[in-house]
Amino acid sequence: MRDDETDPVLGRRTALAVFGAGLAAGCSTYGSGSGGTSAAPPPAGPGTELGASGDVPVGGGKVFPDKGVVVTQPAAGTFAAFSAICTHQGCTVDAVAEGTINCPCHGSKFSIADGAVANGPASKPLEKKPITVADGKITLSPA
Repeated sequence: MRDDETDPVLGRRTALAVFGAGLAAGCSTYGSGSGGTSAAPPPAGPGTELGASGDVPVGGGKVFPDKGVVVTQPAAGTFAAFSAICTHQGCTVDAVAEGTINCPCHGSKFSIADGAVANGPASKPLEKKPITVADGKITLSPA
């Protein structure tokens, strides 16, 4: 066989290999959505200070993505904490607005009061996390 006869075949095989590798890489990011992440942050350990209680608005909340926790204040002086990992496909929630904790990946929403599902596709509530609030600081408590 002459070299010029094998080049087109080799070219097609190379193109298919490159295409296949790109397709596989693209599929590995499915579920991350825009703005969310499917990689869970390392969990915060007991006694980990999360932040200032003054940073958590009444009727809202604050996501601590680096700690994997979201803290809410459904009523003045009442705080609750939940895992920041959506129970649908493991994305990190990114916002608390209008009484819900919101996941950017597929639109799941959870109640700021108890972490219950307010809007699917998630079917399980967010995991509750024990916290203490003292001296203006929010601390993850031992379970």
